[in-house]
Amino acid sequence: MSGDTVTLPADAARHLKVVRPRPGETVELFDGRGHTRRCQWDGARLLPDGAATAFPPPPTELVLFACVTKGSRWDWTIEKAVELGTTRIVPVISDRCIVRLLPAERPAKAGRWRRIAADAARQSDAVWLPEVLEAVDFPDALALVKACGRVFAGALCNPPPPPIWNEVAAAVEGSPSASLGTFVGPEGDFTPEELRALLELATPVSFGPTILRAETAAIFGLSVLAAARAHAPL
Repeated sequence: MSGDTVTLPADAARHLKVVRPRPGETVELFDGRGHTRRCQWDGARLLPDGAATAFPPPPTELVLFACVTKGSRWDWTIEKAVELGTTRIVPVISDRCIVRLLPAERPAKAGRWRRIAADAARQSDAVWLPEVLEAVDFPDALALVKACGRVFAGALCNPPPPPIWNEVAAAVEGSPSASLGTFVGPEGDFTPEELRALLELATPVSFGPTILRAETAAIFGLSVLAAARAHAPL
């Protein structure tokens, strides 16, 4: 989006054809890195209409660690995560995941997930695209959890852990972190060994009195983090 030249990637060009703007209609472009630019469609090409606008990244990153769920449920999770302003999505393959991905399959899957994220950003006017990682095995995800500022894991523990909002609000008010994350397990939950390893690094929390589906829990956790980020002291 520099100068007077507008070059669209293939996916965006296809999207423009589907939208079918009328001559003279304004189209807003974004690069996924915080820049937008208004253009006008002259019937054959996009003509820049003014300078690009830059938006700073959020002061606190939101990270979703989620075990990959089946088919359209995972696609839906990515879409909603983008709408909520997630910074990074870490797809995890744990012992009880129904979805199994061989290492050779993971780059192509990640490419598809990134396209879903880009489409969701266009639909929701998001100016920052999240980083969508290739799927990682559970032990490798723990290293990423360790690197994240604070991670809150939905966990079935005895005694029951405190509600997620209590823990997140206290963390944000006490010492705001550069990154907040939530970690949700697969349809069959974590194994006892996985849960023990995770809770050495993450804070156990409750997502409420009912049992949530994996994809619901992911978006519930992200919604709490997003709300806390919006009200965090600057």
